[in-house]
Formats: sequence, C-alpha cells, structure tokens
Amino acid sequence: MSKATLPALLLMVTLAAPAFGQTVFVSNEKDNTLSVIDAQSLKVTKTIKVGKRPRGITLNADATLLYVCASDDDTVQVLDVASGKILYNLPSGEDPEQFALHPDGAHLFVSNEDDNVVTVVDIPKRKVAYQIDVGVEPEGMAVSPDGAWAVNTSETTNMVHWIDTAKRTLVDNTLVDSRPRHAEFSKDGKRLWVSAEIGGTVTVIDATTHKVEHVIQFAIKGVAKDKIQPVGVKLSADGRYAFVALGPANHVAVVDAKTFEVEKYLLVGRRVWHMEFTADQKRLFTSNGVSNDVSVIDVDTMTVIKSIPVGRYPWGVAIKG
Repeated sequence: MSKATLPALLLMVTLAAPAFGQTVFVSNEKDNTLSVIDAQSLKVTKTIKVGKRPRGITLNADATLLYVCASDDDTVQVLDVASGKILYNLPSGEDPEQFALHPDGAHLFVSNEDDNVVTVVDIPKRKVAYQIDVGVEPEGMAVSPDGAWAVNTSETTNMVHWIDTAKRTLVDNTLVDSRPRHAEFSKDGKRLWVSAEIGGTVTVIDATTHKVEHVIQFAIKGVAKDKIQPVGVKLSADGRYAFVALGPANHVAVVDAKTFEVEKYLLVGRRVWHMEFTADQKRLFTSNGVSNDVSVIDVDTMTVIKSIPVGRYPWGVAIKG
C-alpha cells in the first residue's frame, strides 16, 4: 500500500465511524436525579442528585453548564458539567417545566405552568429580566435560531404564542390542536413544529406568517388512536427528517421533513417523552417515562439498538459532545 493511500483510508474510516466520547444526561422526574450515560459504552456511569422533580434540561453553547428545571423547587439549577456539582440556582417563576436558551447565552425563557406566564431570566445577573402573560398552562418553549422569536405553547388554550424578544412582548397567536406540548424550530428558522398530545397531531407553522402550513396525522397498526400522543419533536440538522415521540404509543415516528409523510415507526420504551441527537447526528436517545429506560436509535439504519435502564420517570435528555 502506498504512503499516499494510507492517510486517505484513515480519513475515510474516521468519517464513517460514529463520533464517540459524548455524554448523555437524563433527568429522572421521580428520583430527583440525573443519570449520566457514556454514549460509547451505552452504560450509566454516574447518578447526580438534583432538585425536586427535574424535567427540562439543556446545555449552554460550550457544554460546560447544564440547566435543570427543578419544577417542585420553583428554580432552575445550574450544574457544572466537569464536576457534576450544582453551582447555583436561578429564579424561574413557579413550576418551571420547559425552557429554551436564547442564542446570546444570557437569557433563559422558562414556561411557568401554574402562573400562565413565561419568565425570562438574565443568567449573568441571576435575576428575572421580565415576564410575559401567555395562555393557560404554558408548556413548550423554543427560541428561533436568530433569537428574534420566542414561542410558548399553552396546553389548555391550545395556542402557540409568539414573543418578540426585542420588544419583549407577545405579538401573535396561532391556534393548534388540543394540548400542545413541545415546539421546535427548523435549523433554518423557517418553520416551527408543534406537537399536540390530545389532538394526536404535529402542526407545521410558517415562522414568517405564523400560519399553519401542514398538519401531520399518525396511525400505527395495532395501537389505539387515543394512545398516539405526540410530545417531543427533534429535527435532523440536514433538514431531512423529523422524529416525533408518540408517548404511550411507545413508538417514535420518522417523518420526511419536506413532504411531511410518515416513513416509519420505531418501537421504543413505554411512554416515550423527549429525545436528543448526538453531535454527529448518528444516534438519537429517547427518554421512556414508564419503562424507566432510554432507547438508542441508530439514525443511519433507523433501528433501535439498545435500551438503557435509568432512574424513575426519565423526562429530559441533553447530550454533551
């Protein structure tokens, strides 16, 4: 083999192999813990005690800090990823459930289910910057890639609320199906995907006009329609796929993000809730709240390759690396 050929082959192998070294964090709602999973061995390496009823979790841009919604403590905890220690708490409003970090890294948008408000936290100052009144039982939160919009979904009002982040005010609402739970912007910011748990659908909204563009229906052979309850949504970085967690249907739907057609249903654990990609987009980890485990999906083959036991009622997933 020539010297020129060997580096080329090594490069091909490197590009073809999954990028390991990632760390997966899973919030366990009933145990008040985080399970830490090594994404190469697919084993739990550590369990970290946190506040009461941890649900939403997200990493900052450089993955040095993990933000944790400690819902029953009415706070957002800030965990140092390197040490696994809680550094400090942020004010969050009452009963924080989901949140979204603004691209500036300085503002956290938090949904407060009991107060019907969105609380915006100034992270460097560790204080509430402002609050916005929204619909009844706010749940999902997302911020557009350019930071111009923050959106909140209200479970009882069945609306998406559009917040102009520069004006710090709610400027528009979009009606969706019953009990919207999660909102996710496409990577280019042109569309917003919103799951409706009781409606059993995902609504795709034009992010410029705020008008409904498409409503996706789901049907799984052998699964009752009322068991199909969409919650988490994750969009692949290349814009090709949307993955939708279907709750007690125990499946993840694979949707063509351009045609909006469902291509496949993947059987995972019981009451699949939320999901997250590894950085290389090769694997997708799902939290399964009733079976108390995490399913690992190989994205290239669209198969479930592993189930990992974690704590009780796993809820949120965040991945470093």
